[in-house]
Amino acid sequence: CLLLSIGGKNIMLDCGMHMGYNDDRRFPDFTYIAQDEPLTEYLDCVIISHFHLDHCGALPYMTEMVGYNGPIYMTVPTKAIAPILLEDMRKVAVDKKGDQNFFTADMIKTCMKKVIAVNLHQVVQVDADLEIKAYYAGHVLGAAMFQVKVGNQSIVYTGDYNMTPDRHLGAAWIDKCRPDVLITESTYATTVRDSKRCRERDFLKKVHDCIEKGGKVLIPVFALGRAQELCILLETYWERMNLRCPIYFSAGMTEKANHYYKMFISWTNEKIRKTFVDRNMFDFRHIKSFDRSYIENPGPMVVFATPGMLHAGLSLHIFKKWCGDEKNMIIMPGYCVAGTVGHKILNGTKRLEFEKGVMTEVKMSVQYMSFSAHADAKGIMQLITWCEPRSVMLVHGEADKMKFLKAKIKEEHGLECYMPANGETAVIPLKAPIPAKVSVSLLKKEAEVYSRHPPDNSRARLLHGVLVMKSDGTCSILDTQAVNEEYDLGLHTVRFTSTVSIHSKLDVPAIILRLLETFAPVLEGTDYVAHRTGDNEITIHSVILQVEESEEAFKDVRISWTYSEDKLGSTILKMVQSL
Repeated sequence: CLLLSIGGKNIMLDCGMHMGYNDDRRFPDFTYIAQDEPLTEYLDCVIISHFHLDHCGALPYMTEMVGYNGPIYMTVPTKAIAPILLEDMRKVAVDKKGDQNFFTADMIKTCMKKVIAVNLHQVVQVDADLEIKAYYAGHVLGAAMFQVKVGNQSIVYTGDYNMTPDRHLGAAWIDKCRPDVLITESTYATTVRDSKRCRERDFLKKVHDCIEKGGKVLIPVFALGRAQELCILLETYWERMNLRCPIYFSAGMTEKANHYYKMFISWTNEKIRKTFVDRNMFDFRHIKSFDRSYIENPGPMVVFATPGMLHAGLSLHIFKKWCGDEKNMIIMPGYCVAGTVGHKILNGTKRLEFEKGVMTEVKMSVQYMSFSAHADAKGIMQLITWCEPRSVMLVHGEADKMKFLKAKIKEEHGLECYMPANGETAVIPLKAPIPAKVSVSLLKKEAEVYSRHPPDNSRARLLHGVLVMKSDGTCSILDTQAVNEEYDLGLHTVRFTSTVSIHSKLDVPAIILRLLETFAPVLEGTDYVAHRTGDNEITIHSVILQVEESEEAFKDVRISWTYSEDKLGSTILKMVQSL
């Protein structure tokens, strides 16, 4: 979780648990907020980005056991799915492992009653000063990035997101909101993933080769997300190849997943939404519910089992049974937190101690194939380009990889980048913009000048007005005439004057004619015309030129112009200097 302080408001971003611990260390250390007292008066709101347990797993512990009664915001699908995953985790931790100091089923229900569901792009006013807005994040059903605004200051918190569309979800999207800070995940800070098609082909080949040799394939997944992605992939392949080998999914979870994908079909990608009426992509013909008795069945099979990091539950139970046979294979399709069995076997551990004093040999083939729905380095850089933040903070990653990405962001985007460690505070100075309302008359005047010529994006568009700051702190830019009328200040005009000495035997009238001839071709096609307004004077709009006799064979040309036509005055001055 992250504790954000912005504009005098305190917001908690996500409230997850660490999958690598089985004691109190799995929950966030709430003493950073308050010592042994409820958190309600210290926090203005809590925002949950999505239903994965490393982002919402400690929420009931926080609200019911530590004490928090303030507003909690998450999307509608997250509010529907999070309690199911929380209850599954509670059953594994309490009913099967006998863990103490854990929340109850009733606590989950009470906690979820405090949640306020938000829709995408809905601006939610938390209080008079604080507002939040959700953007589509891809990753899993209901995942969202959140913009948090307090006055003129704003941040965007990405949670977990995916910049590449897949078989069942679209790509993350955000508008050019230009936050002061972009807080982005950096799970794959140094990875640029290869083609998705190549990965899918490689995955299918590995599975097919293993079952052809009579082996069993275990694919640990979280119940919703990558599971559906890989199920659709295997389903279409089995159909195409006419394979008969059984594919199983953790009992009960397929039905629940199917139910939620039907309910929140608008959160899936365009292809699924279009074909949904004719055929529900989540009604799998080749994938059946798994029963624990099947573990000992002879012959090949493919099993999707939860959870995805092998830290507990059915996936770990099956792994213990199958890991001793070299014909079998385990494919890890996503990221594993340090301390989990998944992380250990991916780092080459061949002997594991599941029971005290008893070592288990890992002989099965261990494969890692990134079907993870996190943004890779290229995706993170793309998001920075899209939303144009003033600075970036990297979270949810490994320190060495984050250092590399930090240097890359500084090099390519020229942005200050922060990567605080757990428990560390990062203070980010903000340059708050001052909004000002511009008067309609001023805008019309500028538009009239601009419209005299064909549109040209490279041409500067200047507004000349007076900045008025009122006692209530509001600012406006008004026309000088309007300010003078409203405040009766008296109108004063600032003029710039410069004198150029010209060596010439011509008399003053002849020099005036010479100057008119010089200006004519330059001013042709513009809105300006040079007029002779006296024996020794030329006027070009607000620019006045006067020629006077000086010392023998020298004439003084005095050029005067108003501040509002500085460009014209400077141009005329340079022309006279070049004579």
